[in-house]
Amino acid sequence: MYAFLSAYELPRAIGSQYEYSNLGMGLLGHALSRRAGLSYGALVRERILAPLNMHSTADTPAVYMKSRLANGHDAQLMPVLNWDLPTLAGAGALLSTADDMLNFVEMLVDAPASPLHAALATTLAIRRPTGAEGDETGLGWVISGSGDDQVIWHNGGTGGYRSYLGFMPAKSVGVVALSNTSTEAGVDDIGRHLLDSKNPLAEPPRERVAITLDPAIYDRYVGVYSLAPEFEIAITREGSSLFAQATGQGRQEIFAENDSQFFLKVVNAQLSFDVGADGRTTGMTLHQNGIDQRAPKVAP
Repeated sequence: MYAFLSAYELPRAIGSQYEYSNLGMGLLGHALSRRAGLSYGALVRERILAPLNMHSTADTPAVYMKSRLANGHDAQLMPVLNWDLPTLAGAGALLSTADDMLNFVEMLVDAPASPLHAALATTLAIRRPTGAEGDETGLGWVISGSGDDQVIWHNGGTGGYRSYLGFMPAKSVGVVALSNTSTEAGVDDIGRHLLDSKNPLAEPPRERVAITLDPAIYDRYVGVYSLAPEFEIAITREGSSLFAQATGQGRQEIFAENDSQFFLKVVNAQLSFDVGADGRTTGMTLHQNGIDQRAPKVAP
């Protein structure tokens, strides 16, 4: 991290634009632990976990906690390894339980009675605009709306897990949603719906069925497709399988729905290839998050 920071150049003036940064959160946790002369886990335990009786929360779980750990899974429900975040612990190294997190929620909705009341007030008092309509950011919180309908929340995800915590100060209600499956949608919609039933649950992705194609068909799609000047998707074939790899990301297998339409299993995304009358592929379209992005083929 130090090596990266020593050479990094800021792309804009400090404070000129909002952008959430996991690196920034990790760096903040590191700086606070250095200032306190404690490890990040020890600092959180002393300042937050012990006062709130959150004894099943830690960055390095004890043996009895490991025996109760819900193993993480990817979007296809395949087991995955837990992430290890020693340097960026402040960005998401803590493991916890629903009971412990409800202790934290209780502190949020009944703040005056909590020993952390003053600290919580500070995290909510300092605010900056996010650029999204109706949203501001506090110290680690997203503050959405105002008045009786205001929701203060944060979400997160590591390998195999997703989480959401939100509360409504005016109504003194809060919720925590935890999942040991890391899906693209996460559990935000569940948390928001539990806070207010007017918030709809997300529609589940349509189940897609892979078909078997002649592997020779895949050859017409092999190549590089440009989504942006510095962002490309490379399509490669390995035996009877076709793979897509975006700039800076891992290679993922794609599966055929028909001769020209394919889908990924790790995320809810699809690829449609454009094939001319001569059988040559000129480009493809990425369908993801309700957006269709065309990418011309720029290299065989």
